[in-house]
Amino acid sequence: MAKRTFVYGATILFAANFLNRILGFIYQYLIMTHIGGEAYGLFNMVFPVYMMALVLTTAGIPLAVSKMVSEALSLDNLARMQNIFRLSLTFLSFSGGFVAISLFFLSPYLADHIFPDPRVLRVFLVCTPAILIVSISSAFRGYFQGLQNMVPTALSQISEQILRVLIGFSAAMYLSPRGAEWAATGLALGMLAGEVMGLIVISIHYQLKKIKFYKDEPISSVFQVYKELFTLSSPVTAGRLISTGLSSLDAMLIPQRLQIAGYTAREATTLFGQLGGSAFTLLTFPSVFTFALATSLVPAISEASARNQHYVVKARSSEAIRLTILLGLPCLLILFYFANPLTAFFKSQNIAPILRILTLGGIFSYLQQTTTGILQGLGKVYIPVIHSIISALLRIPILYVLTAQPTWGLTGTALAYVFGFFIMALLNIGALIRYTGMPLDLQRFFLQPISAGIGMMLLFKLTITIAESRSWFVLIQIIIGLICYFAILILNGGITLNDLRKLPWLGKYIPV
Repeated sequence: MAKRTFVYGATILFAANFLNRILGFIYQYLIMTHIGGEAYGLFNMVFPVYMMALVLTTAGIPLAVSKMVSEALSLDNLARMQNIFRLSLTFLSFSGGFVAISLFFLSPYLADHIFPDPRVLRVFLVCTPAILIVSISSAFRGYFQGLQNMVPTALSQISEQILRVLIGFSAAMYLSPRGAEWAATGLALGMLAGEVMGLIVISIHYQLKKIKFYKDEPISSVFQVYKELFTLSSPVTAGRLISTGLSSLDAMLIPQRLQIAGYTAREATTLFGQLGGSAFTLLTFPSVFTFALATSLVPAISEASARNQHYVVKARSSEAIRLTILLGLPCLLILFYFANPLTAFFKSQNIAPILRILTLGGIFSYLQQTTTGILQGLGKVYIPVIHSIISALLRIPILYVLTAQPTWGLTGTALAYVFGFFIMALLNIGALIRYTGMPLDLQRFFLQPISAGIGMMLLFKLTITIAESRSWFVLIQIIIGLICYFAILILNGGITLNDLRKLPWLGKYIPV
């Protein structure tokens, strides 16, 4: 089988995620301008609970599958690799079906007693079948990620997003005359249709690329495989349950605390919708790369660790952090300087000050995702869980108190998030240094990207008045700013020819 580097896999996923995020931007624009923040706020209240149900269903199995398949592949044990996949697929199908059916019947109770707005019932009912679909898809994605073949995952994500946009917007527009809750139900229908398409695409790819193996190859027993799967996945499950549980808590807490600050229920729901649909949509855009990087790092680090290649683990960890900073910094500068026109694009210009505050912690948000992937690849899956608990214990009280203050409101919410990002990233990096011995390269991690960022900031400062007076110039200025940033990085050695050679397709044309 052809070997792939983690940078290659990350680049494939980045390209797919970048395209998906562009489609997502278009989708968010259509939602915020044609459907409204209230409908998106209702959908966004359900989404964290839906994600928590998915965590319960998958139980961290996809990540464990990725790690175990990668290790089996490094030992050329193809029979064990296929056995791991089939057993995980069986478990996820049963657990997905059980959770989906249970939640379908529990939905009326949850809508009346758990959610701050009972209008979410129809949205939740539509979301429940998607739990089974995503559970099955996750087994395939974990398998292909273990092979370090990110193409099937990328193709399924793209097809899923295209259908989500087409059906979600069309259904929401068709149903919106009946009210915001019906429009939110249309968004949920789009999500369900997209998940079905994603499963179809990745399962077809599996059938076309099925790996053959000799039947006399040694494989582990069913009990042994499941024991290993659950041993690896249980800390991940705990971590993701905490993460999604906190998102669910935020979805309930923020609108409630905003009402205490003096907003009506509809105003609080709309503001919460704008926070997620505008501010966090923009802030998380650069995470298309960090998510791809973290996903690719788990099998890549696992493979190197299984072979006791400690120098490779250290080099890949350092490279991942450097790339996260190099790509995350210019995105945050763009979001900070162009917060007004970017949020205005989503008809949420009042959220611009909130976005600026969130960008102050953005780099820590991206770093926590990358470093979590590295620690999971090392098998230290319980460490990010502990760190997320510590971060939450410090963040939630700040959010609870400040959001309810009339003088703070969403500003206090944003400050709480920034503090949480910082604590989580700091703890993860400290653990990474402790377990890998990875040095903090001051020049490559900080000085080179910061000097390029300063050059970009000066360019923005010189032309910011033009950009504010001519909205069409914003895109041109962003492109020129990015060219300036990467040009400075090439000049100061932040980007080398060796970095460019690692890129798929283009790398082979870079001279040695």
